Amino acid sequence: MPPVAALYRIRMRMTARAIDEPHRTASPLELLFDLTFVVAVAAVTAQFARDIAEGQARSGVVSFLEVFFAVWWAWMNFTWFASSYDTDDVAYRLLTMVQMAGVLTLAAGVPAAGAEPDFRLITAGYLVMRVALVAQWLRAAVEHPESRRTALRYAAGITALEVGWILRLTLAETGALPDRVDLPSFVVLAALELAVPWWAERSGPTAWHPHHIAERYGLFTIILFGESVLAASNGVRAALDASAAGGSLVVIVGSGLVLLFALWWLYFLLPSGEGLSERRLRSYPWGYGHFGVFAALAALGAGLEVAVERTGHHLAVSPIAACYAVAAPTALFVVLLHATHTPILAPHVIPAAVALCGAAAFLLLPLAAPVAGTAAVVAALAVVAVLMVLATYLAAARRYAPVGA
Repeated sequence: MPPVAALYRIRMRMTARAIDEPHRTASPLELLFDLTFVVAVAAVTAQFARDIAEGQARSGVVSFLEVFFAVWWAWMNFTWFASSYDTDDVAYRLLTMVQMAGVLTLAAGVPAAGAEPDFRLITAGYLVMRVALVAQWLRAAVEHPESRRTALRYAAGITALEVGWILRLTLAETGALPDRVDLPSFVVLAALELAVPWWAERSGPTAWHPHHIAERYGLFTIILFGESVLAASNGVRAALDASAAGGSLVVIVGSGLVLLFALWWLYFLLPSGEGLSERRLRSYPWGYGHFGVFAALAALGAGLEVAVERTGHHLAVSPIAACYAVAAPTALFVVLLHATHTPILAPHVIPAAVALCGAAAFLLLPLAAPVAGTAAVVAALAVVAVLMVLATYLAAARRYAPVGA
């Protein structure tokens, strides 16, 4: 427990924290920061669920991935910065709270982005977050001379890309940006965003803490699982409003929970902190690959909401499409979970055969929806996920069995 005086510090010099600091855990400020992302993720998931329910999943997934990228990237930038430079003094807290305000602004703009699409409020929220983060990096550059060049590169890269996002929005609003260039321009700017850390850290790596980073990613994963439960409960409420509390509803809700529990089990079987500690140079594929892992979980929540709601409402989405809204994100989750952790944990990962066979089963089962029904397919998906957990345990038991046993 920190000394009482440390809880009332007004200002302290921002220097790199030790990468082997014992008992490093998420701070109360980081937990509060994550709560604002609960709102943002809920807004993104709810909008995607509406798109699926209206039979517009193909166009909706593009908007979903664009907005989710903004949410994830803002969260990730703060998380890695805090792991290296968290001072928890007044200035640090205030700038972090400014970023929280930006997150909530972004979340408020999600409905307009899905309906119009109108990205003005989302861009404004993103601007607020980035300005506060640049201020943090500039402070690190001033107060920690050893990493000044790295910090200035981060500040310059983030600033340049933010100008790019504002320019893109301005051109789109004035009609100067053709529709055919809209998605490619987003991809280019997103790729440049991803390149900033790689470029900045070529002049010197930051001192992020491996176990702290693993914990922070785990906490965000739990947020996404919670959002999936919330999305499913929204579907239950909609079905109950339509007086459709039948057996199918019970099966889908129960199976959805089992599916989420099994996926949670698979994720937290992996000791990411140990892997990052031993293989720091392989943190990029692990950290960036989690965009797909997180997006899959958020999309799964939207799919579960649609599958549940479909039991009580006539929706534009077909039974096969509703089942794929659950199955496709689940398959993507298990494949990416294996792929992102293999560079840092091999062979301590879900066996490739288990991940690939499970993903194949997830993608084939929805084809039976017209005959078996949505409830039966979701139940089968849950069974496959449970079998994957059991297979992973059996593989680990064989791998670590005493020689000669």
